[in-house]
Amino acid sequence: MSTTLLRGARLAPGEAPTDLVVTGDRIGGDGPAATAAVDIGGRLVLPGLWDAHVHLDQWALSRAALDLSAATSAAHAVRLIAEHLPSADTDVVVAHGFRDGLWPDSPTAALLDTATADRPVVALSGDLHSGWFNTAALRRFSLAPHPSGLLTETEFMPIMNDVQRVDPAVLDRRVEEAVRAAAARGVVGVTDFEIADNRAVWARRIAAGTDLLRVRCGIWPRWLEQAIADGVDTGDPVPGTRGLATVGPMKVIVDGSLGTRTAYCHQPYPGGGHGVLSVPPQELVGLMSRATGHGLECAIHAIGDQACEHVLDAFADTGARGSVEHAQLVAEKDFRRFAELGVIASVQPAHVHDDADLAERYWPGRTGRAFPYGTLLAAGVRLALGSDAPVAPLDPWLTLAAAVDRTLPDGRVWHREHEIPWEVALAASTGGRTRVRTGDLADLVVLDTDEVPTTGADLASMPVWGTMVGGRWTYEPPA
Repeated sequence: MSTTLLRGARLAPGEAPTDLVVTGDRIGGDGPAATAAVDIGGRLVLPGLWDAHVHLDQWALSRAALDLSAATSAAHAVRLIAEHLPSADTDVVVAHGFRDGLWPDSPTAALLDTATADRPVVALSGDLHSGWFNTAALRRFSLAPHPSGLLTETEFMPIMNDVQRVDPAVLDRRVEEAVRAAAARGVVGVTDFEIADNRAVWARRIAAGTDLLRVRCGIWPRWLEQAIADGVDTGDPVPGTRGLATVGPMKVIVDGSLGTRTAYCHQPYPGGGHGVLSVPPQELVGLMSRATGHGLECAIHAIGDQACEHVLDAFADTGARGSVEHAQLVAEKDFRRFAELGVIASVQPAHVHDDADLAERYWPGRTGRAFPYGTLLAAGVRLALGSDAPVAPLDPWLTLAAAVDRTLPDGRVWHREHEIPWEVALAASTGGRTRVRTGDLADLVVLDTDEVPTTGADLASMPVWGTMVGGRWTYEPPA
C-alpha cells in the first residue's frame, strides 16, 4: 500500500500548514514510510469537487463543435455557421449553444438554407431542448417537412444522439480530453446523466484507462428494467471499475426548459401556453415506484413550478428518495415540501448568468422565486451543485462563483437574497465535506493559493495546483 506525505498542507484559510499523510486511498494511517513526498508549500487543500449533473458525451462533443452561444440573432447565428462550413469535416455539421429566447428574429429552416444549401446542418440549443435543422438535415434524418425547422422536446430529443453520432473511438477520445480538463479544475467525480447505458459505457471506458474521475451512472427509464434484472441498487459499484463507477439514480425528464419556453408553469407564458409536461403524474408515479421498490434513488428533471409540484407529489406518493433536478421556479407552498420530504434540490447556479433576462421576460413577477437557492436553504433543503454541462461549462469554480455571488457578467446584481454562504456551497459540491479530515477518501484539490476569494469573479478563476482521486494524482502538481 502506497503512502504519500503532503508537506505544508493548509487545511483551512488562516490555519498553520501541517503535514498530511495519505495511505492507500485514505487520509491518515500509520503505514510504512512515505513512498512519495510532495511539498504543498502552504497551499490550501480542500475536499475534491463533484459536479452533480452532467451529460458527459454531450459536453465532450460540444467542446469540439462550433459554439453559437454568442449569437445575438438567428441571422448572426447563420453567419457564424456559414463562416464555419468550409472547415467542417463531418457529414452532418452540428453546432451547439444557440439561445433564441431573446433574439429579435426567429430561427427557421429557410434562413439556415440560405447559407448551407444541400449540406445537412443542425444547431442544438444551449439547453438541449431543441434543435434547429436546415432542410437538408430534415431529409437526412427522415423527418417530415417542418414549418420552421425548429424541433423541440419530444420531437427532438429522440433523435438528438443520432444527430451527433460519431465513431465510438472518436467519442471516447473526446470524453477522455474532457475528463482531463475537469480534473485540472479540481473535479473528482460527476453524476453522468447522458442518455446511454451508462453502467456499460463507464465499465468500458475505465477499463480502457479513462479513470481520472469517479462517476455515478444515471439510469434512464429505457435501461431501468435491465438494472432491476441485474439486482443493482443506487451506490453499488459497477463491476470492473475498481469502485470508480457506481450505480446512480433513475433519471426522468418531466418538463421542458426556460430557454425553449417549455418549462411547465402554473401561470401562462406571455405568448400563451403553460409549457410542456412530458411525463404525466400517473406515469411518473409508476416509474418512481418501480425504481424505489428495487433500491434505486430518483433524479427527476423539473424546471417550472407546476412541474416541481407534480414531482414533489410523486415523491410523497411513492416514498422515493432522491432529487429534483434544476428546480428553477418553485411555488411558495412547495419550498417547505422539499425539506419535509427529504428531497434534494440539485441545482446549477451558473445558469443564472444565461437565464436571468429570460426569467424577467417569460416569468414576469415571479423572479423572486426563480433560481431560489436562498429560500430553499432557509427552508432546510439540502442542495447539490452542478453544471448540467454542456448547458454550462463543467467547471466547479464557475458553479461556486454563481452560487455565492449573484453578480451577472454585465455587473448587475440579480436577487442577492438567493446567494448562499461559501461553506454551504462547498458542502453542496463535495457531498457534504467542507474540510479534509482523517479517514476521508483522499479525493482532494490543492489550490494555488492559501485563501478563498470573496467575489464570484475571483472564485471563477480559482487556480488549481493539483487534484487527487483515491490517493493518486489525476492532475499532477508542477514539477
